[in-house]
Amino acid sequence: MARMPDLSDFEGAWALSRVIEDRLTGAEGRLTGQAQFLPRHAGGLDYVEEGELSYGGQPPMAATRRYIWLPAPDGVAVQFEDGRAFHMIEGDRLMPDANHHCDPDLYHVSYDFTRWPDWQAIWRVVGPRKDYRMLSSYSRA
Repeated sequence: MARMPDLSDFEGAWALSRVIEDRLTGAEGRLTGQAQFLPRHAGGLDYVEEGELSYGGQPPMAATRRYIWLPAPDGVAVQFEDGRAFHMIEGDRLMPDANHHCDPDLYHVSYDFTRWPDWQAIWRVVGPRKDYRMLSSYSRA
């Protein structure tokens, strides 16, 4: 495989594990849960994530996240749940990366599809009050 999988290959349930390394506080977080890619009526997939997050010695809490993944000419357009643009995943690479500016913070993601169907998303977030790395690992549930 010389490019990322097709959007339809993501459909279904995925086991999700995440490690968050907060470089400002030294705290670590861990999330265990499931991500689902569900077909949308208008095309594309809804990304729905649910899990339990333990962070910095605090009691575990429920965590959820939702995005929209849409087919685009050069890959996948990822949107926030409300339809605002988030970032593009370039379809012609096994390890695409992208940036999202949310002033004053910068979010940089690197995807790794080289071990498909296992894959990862590595986020690096920096800003005046943020400095963390988040590694999310996915495998078929």
